[in-house]
Amino acid sequence: MTENRTTGVRVAGIGMHVPHIIATNDDFAKIVETSDEWITQRTGIKQRHITNGEPTYYIGAKAAQKAIEDAGIKPEDIGLIIATTVTADYYTPSTACLIQREIGASGCMAMDVNCACAGFVYGFDMAKRYLQTDHNIRYVLLVAAEELSKFVDYTDRTTCVLFGDGAAAFVLRRSEDTIYSSFLGADGNGAEFLAARGLRSENAFRINKEEFDMDMPDTKAHYLYQNGKEVYKFAVKALPEAVEKACSKLEMLPGELDAIVPHQANMRIIETAAKNLNVELRKFPMYIDRYGNTSSASIPIAFCEAVKDGRICKGDKVCLVGFGGGLTYGAVIFEY
Repeated sequence: MTENRTTGVRVAGIGMHVPHIIATNDDFAKIVETSDEWITQRTGIKQRHITNGEPTYYIGAKAAQKAIEDAGIKPEDIGLIIATTVTADYYTPSTACLIQREIGASGCMAMDVNCACAGFVYGFDMAKRYLQTDHNIRYVLLVAAEELSKFVDYTDRTTCVLFGDGAAAFVLRRSEDTIYSSFLGADGNGAEFLAARGLRSENAFRINKEEFDMDMPDTKAHYLYQNGKEVYKFAVKALPEAVEKACSKLEMLPGELDAIVPHQANMRIIETAAKNLNVELRKFPMYIDRYGNTSSASIPIAFCEAVKDGRICKGDKVCLVGFGGGLTYGAVIFEY
């Protein structure tokens, strides 16, 4: 392997927070026609955490506080907060601003990123670029907070069993003489395969009654719609492609990575990606059985668990790779 060492980032601190309520597959079998066996065989999920009224920004702030403590810094040391979420509590203010308020980091930049389940990967790359180009920023707080129970239709057995709530955060700092690579992409032609509607175009002066989003599903209220077959086809192609393209920039093979932390959407997708990449499955930390799909929070939650379990150690070469609505996908490679 030829390492292209450059200015990159290091993870100074990590933290995660999940709600206390746990919904098992058997719990779902009481409200929809399903079973533990059906869910486990098709997804690998056994349980997921669900909020008890806590807002998205609250669980994000809890994770952020743990990451700041782990980094050994003060909230006022943070120069930028990036929050990734598809379940913001408000159109405005941003989730990042509310997290800033909660943790006492007033004054720094704060913004939200919505790239669905690939959001944490996109946010990680944005953080690296800010740290590299603005030397007034010493630390970036990257928080993924998702409350998917907000827009899951609990009468739809094909989707409601997949998702859970949770948050995780990284404190990132600039690092010289390290490796870093990224590949980010999107395919808006597949936008209709994974969607949840926001506000419709209605106002006091509208005369036209035609709906303009003719290619998008007319989802019930704000509930999430997913074309599982099409998302699966996209994911098994996008995940290995993103890893390979990020690796190629470093002139390395995927097998030379110490760990590949994938979006935790479906066990079968991850198994197929590992096979296509010719990488041992043990290098893919998976915790989908405990948390389900927590959208952009799934990658950092899995990372936190892998560190706790000793599956990722300091100095390891790690790839984070995600795919999701948009359709978006991407990977970043860094030294932990």
